[in-house]
Amino acid sequence: MKIVGITSCPSGVAHTYMAAESLEQAAKDNGIEVKVETQGSSGPENVLTADDIKDADYVILTNDVEIQGTERFKGKKVIQLKAQQIIAKSDALMKKLLKM
Repeated sequence: MKIVGITSCPSGVAHTYMAAESLEQAAKDNGIEVKVETQGSSGPENVLTADDIKDADYVILTNDVEIQGTERFKGKKVIQLKAQQIIAKSDALMKKLLKM
């Protein structure tokens, strides 16, 4: 399984990167390939390519503010949660996705 995601928060600092780290760790722990783009205060980092998105089974948008470029995910299975939810429940989400 492959997942891509974008994380963003109002300040563009702490929760953006904490959510990305939580997703990456939970994916690793569950044997899932993941790539997470961060849209923090210093701009987009680890930007998702068209191939990343095409190959993904799921897209996880983790945001408390508007994410740039969501039109890239048209036709994909998108899960949208707040940063705090992802930080607290990434592992449970990965386990649920594996069962779907």
